[in-house]
Amino acid sequence: MIRTRATRLINMPGIGVDRMGDAADALADRAVLRLENLDTDLRPNPAALEVARLAIDKDDANSYLPFSGSSRLRAAAAAHVTRLSGVSYDWKESCVISAGGLNGILNVLLAILEPGDEVILTDPIYVGLLNRVRLASGVPRLIPLIPGPEGWRLDLDAFRSAVQSPRVRAVLMMSPSMPTGAVLSQQEWNAVADACVSRDLLLIYDAAMERILFDGRSLIHPAGLPGMAERTVTVGSASKELRMIGWRVGWVVGPPDIVEDVGLVGISNTTCQVGISMEAVAVALEAGEGEVASATGEWQARRDLLLEELRGAVPVVTPHGGWSMLLDVGSLGLPSADASMLLMARGKIAATPMVNWGSDLADQYVRFVFSNEPRVRLAGLGSRVKAALVPFQRS
Repeated sequence: MIRTRATRLINMPGIGVDRMGDAADALADRAVLRLENLDTDLRPNPAALEVARLAIDKDDANSYLPFSGSSRLRAAAAAHVTRLSGVSYDWKESCVISAGGLNGILNVLLAILEPGDEVILTDPIYVGLLNRVRLASGVPRLIPLIPGPEGWRLDLDAFRSAVQSPRVRAVLMMSPSMPTGAVLSQQEWNAVADACVSRDLLLIYDAAMERILFDGRSLIHPAGLPGMAERTVTVGSASKELRMIGWRVGWVVGPPDIVEDVGLVGISNTTCQVGISMEAVAVALEAGEGEVASATGEWQARRDLLLEELRGAVPVVTPHGGWSMLLDVGSLGLPSADASMLLMARGKIAATPMVNWGSDLADQYVRFVFSNEPRVRLAGLGSRVKAALVPFQRS
């Protein structure tokens, strides 16, 4: 049978993380540092775990209904976004539950895009976000994040130029962003808001890591900026902040008319969420800030350790939040795929190359995830990186 590949899959690459994970698994070597995937060894809320255990025996947790998610979780998610943004959301009209945050992102894109519509994203960016734009028949429009001694900054001139395109329909921003750990400043959020208001654009705010902020940074929720409440769709997730990765629960909060369409897409996509997870996620959300702050403190300590370990080994762009950082292996003259193989073979470090994670410039980086290995195992990483990469750097 001769089959023509569907157009929507053209230029849609894999993400690379699975290949690195498979390679690390195949070695079956406990000495390998697992820095390739966004996992974490920090456990979820104990009360949430107990609620999930009890849910296994509940009929309500073994149902397709309600399609929009449980009332308790919708109320908890709407209250959560209300608290962080200062915008009042009625959970009955403004919130639906999705089967994970990225499912929520895809549902929003499917609900708002026409074929050929452009969506602005930062560069580098998670290739899974790029692929979801493409899957929804949209066109990613990449805006550089500029690396510097103090971290990443959004290229505001490039952003202001890009939003003038008549094909731009939406802006998709994640802060902290992944894989960079970039956190948008007040000036940058103001520029995004000004452009969205003046051009009548929607903002899809990927809030998966919004509270994982380092060095005392304050959370800025874009829905709370002037003119943004009616055009911001917040997509949250239990995976990162609540450390509930495999539970597959997210939430979409925003203007009622958009949320209604997102709910319709969700019914046509995954139909429903993971029933035994929803009440547990509600409990974790209702627990407040304490556990997230504690986990963030540990993740910052790991980031700081890696920055110290890598000093003098390879240039690193400091992340201001999130779970990952980028190493500039291009400055050593190494493509990211080559550097990744060397790190595995000679350093026993699993790290994902950033091929396809944005423009060609992303190929100069490999990603280290610091959320899944304790500090005792991360100690000494710098010497392993030097042994793996420095002998092969090109002059």
